[in-house]
Amino acid sequence: MPVEQQHSDSDPFERELSAALRHTGGGFDTDRAALADAGTARGRRLRRRRRAAVLGGAAGVALVGVGGAVAVSWGGSSATRPPAAVSTDPHVTASPSAGRPVTSDDMTGTLEKLLPAGRIRQAEGRGVDPHEPLVDPYAQVVYDDGHGAAAISVAVNRVLPGGTDARQVTQCPDKLYIPYDSCVTSHLPDASVVTVVKGYEYPDRRVDTKLWTANLVTPDGHHVSVSEWNAAAEKDAPISRQQPPLSAAQLKVLAAAKEWRGVVDAIPEDPRQTQEPPTAGQDAKGIRQTLASLIPKGLKVVAHGSDDDQFTYVVVDDGHGRSLVQINVQPNMSDVAGQLFGAGSETLPDGTLVAERKAPGEKGGAGVVMWTADTLRTDGFRVVISAFNSGSQRTAATRTAPALTMEQLRAIALSPRWRP
Repeated sequence: MPVEQQHSDSDPFERELSAALRHTGGGFDTDRAALADAGTARGRRLRRRRRAAVLGGAAGVALVGVGGAVAVSWGGSSATRPPAAVSTDPHVTASPSAGRPVTSDDMTGTLEKLLPAGRIRQAEGRGVDPHEPLVDPYAQVVYDDGHGAAAISVAVNRVLPGGTDARQVTQCPDKLYIPYDSCVTSHLPDASVVTVVKGYEYPDRRVDTKLWTANLVTPDGHHVSVSEWNAAAEKDAPISRQQPPLSAAQLKVLAAAKEWRGVVDAIPEDPRQTQEPPTAGQDAKGIRQTLASLIPKGLKVVAHGSDDDQFTYVVVDDGHGRSLVQINVQPNMSDVAGQLFGAGSETLPDGTLVAERKAPGEKGGAGVVMWTADTLRTDGFRVVISAFNSGSQRTAATRTAPALTMEQLRAIALSPRWRP
């Protein structure tokens, strides 16, 4: 998970960036604010650029919390249909047919056929475009089983089996960043892994819109993400029912439907996904250990966690209140130096760029502030660290200032221990 963004509250992996699919743990426009403040890894940006283009620039794309699929503004036709696979058989055969292109109608038609009996309206989707392999196919509808309208969406893509994306989308979110009611990971007979999360659209719960998701990854790298809400749209729609319509078991069945795997097979392979991007020679555990070794004396590490091989965090306490400290260690960031280090940045004698920022937190915690030291070596090696005056951005401040001073943050970011 990247260092939290200062300019918007879309979400933390949210994660934290703009206009994209949240279903793979982060998503990922390359606007300046997101780059500077969210600390997005260049390698992850490349792998997930598809999410930013999912609607070809159409309005309404938005991130959704706790690993959900993309959702957009709703519009389309209405229909009422008989029962189908979610309520009965997960392996029912339906569209799309093998040997022909997967169209938007195939995507919406398949979703409709796999849903239980109910009224379907405002169906939208996108098929597989061989000329745009970085754009994920998706389908979305407003579904009403007689107990209130609910938005339901499905998005599919291909991930590297055993890779970072495959692991992340089936991991339970870290509650420090994304609160949820339950998270259950299951292993299917075909060795697929599926994780069902019952959470909320807004991590700060400013509106009590519920978001339930199922993310499934097969051994072959098929990724299916299903999301549902207890409202007719992911955002800015009144709550229409107490719970989303599909149970956890039904979400699993919908995500596991064989039809979605056929869609993934139709997506042209992206050569850039054949290997994981370089990670500066460290993994999350190594980064956390290095960070802990650089924490000043007198600060006790009381919690820790990580989201990927480039991000980790610790929560420290000096006896005067908890303080969240999070860090990104990223190689190959020279291409965005001009966006990350603007006016007010400092250039050290060895060419290292340094930027220091103090800003309020924007994740709902009352009185939370964020202090950041951002550094970029001449070879593109970036270390950016932030500290907060609370154990989480989503809880009220526990102290007047972070437990680490700006000078201490700067010293940690510039430490030679980060280099392999």
